[in-house]
Amino acid sequence: MTSPTPTTGQDMADLLARATRVLTQLEAWLPPAPPATNWDARAYRWRKRGTSHGWLDAIANVSLIHTQDLQHIERQTEIIDRNTRHFIEGKPANNVLMTGARGTGKSSLVKAMLAAYGDRGLRLIEVDKSDLGDLADIVDLVAKRPEKFIVFCDDLSFEEGESGYKALKSVLDGSAASTGNNVLIYATSNRRHLMPEYMSENLQAKHGADGELHPGETVEEKISLSERFGLWLSFYPFRQDDYLDIVYHWLRTLGCSETSILESRTEALQWALERGSRSGRVAWHFARDWAARHA
Repeated sequence: MTSPTPTTGQDMADLLARATRVLTQLEAWLPPAPPATNWDARAYRWRKRGTSHGWLDAIANVSLIHTQDLQHIERQTEIIDRNTRHFIEGKPANNVLMTGARGTGKSSLVKAMLAAYGDRGLRLIEVDKSDLGDLADIVDLVAKRPEKFIVFCDDLSFEEGESGYKALKSVLDGSAASTGNNVLIYATSNRRHLMPEYMSENLQAKHGADGELHPGETVEEKISLSERFGLWLSFYPFRQDDYLDIVYHWLRTLGCSETSILESRTEALQWALERGSRSGRVAWHFARDWAARHA
C-alpha cells in the first residue's frame, strides 16, 4: 500500500487561490446584503432588489404638509389626529382606511400626522402594494424599536388573486393596537372595499324565508378585508366655493396679493373644468401656476 503524497506549500497556495476564485464567482450571483437602517430618519420606503430581503431606505427629503393647510376636511382631520395622538401616547388606536374622491387630501393627511408628531417619535414607512407580502417582516424589523411606526399604503386596491391581499389581512388581524404595540397601518384607496365589485356577485345573495338578505361568499370575502380597519374615513368631492377657498389659501401661502387672488377666480374655475375635478390637488397645481406668473 502506497502512502499519500504529502501536500506542499505550493499545492496549498494553489488550492486556496482556486477556492477564492470560486467564491468570487458565487458572490456575483448572490444578492448584495441590505444596507443598515438609519434609525435617525423620520420616514422610510421599503425597498427590494429582485427576490432579496427588503430593507428600510431612509427618505432624505420628506414632503410634509401641516393640518392647517388642509381645508374642508376638518372632521376627517380631527378623527385621524385623535387616533394618531392616542397611538403616540401608547393608548389603544385603530388601523385607518381612507377612501373617496381623488385629490381630496387623503395622502396629505397622513403626511400631516408625521409633521405633527414626528418630534414625539412618530415614523412613517411607505410600502408599495407589490411589497405587501413583506408586511410581517417589516413588523418584526421594528418590533423592538421605541418609535411608533405608521405603515402607509397609498392608493391601495387589489385585483382578483393578488398575493398582497392575504398578507394584509393577516397583519391586520394580528396587529390590534394596544399598549406597547408600535405599528399601525394607514391606507388610502378609491375603492371602499379595496377590491373590484361586479354586478354578477349580487346573484349569489340568498333570501331567507323571513325576507332576510344573506350576501354571497364572494361579497363577504371582499368586505372582510376593509372591515379589519378599525376606522373608515370617507372623502367627498369639493363644492365650487370649497375649491376656491383652497385656491385662495394656497395663493396667500405662496405670497400673492389679495388683488391678485381675487383676479384668479375665473382662471381657477377654468383650470378645474379642463381637468374635470375640483380637488385640493387641482387647486394646488393652479395656485403654483398662478403664483409663478403673478406673485
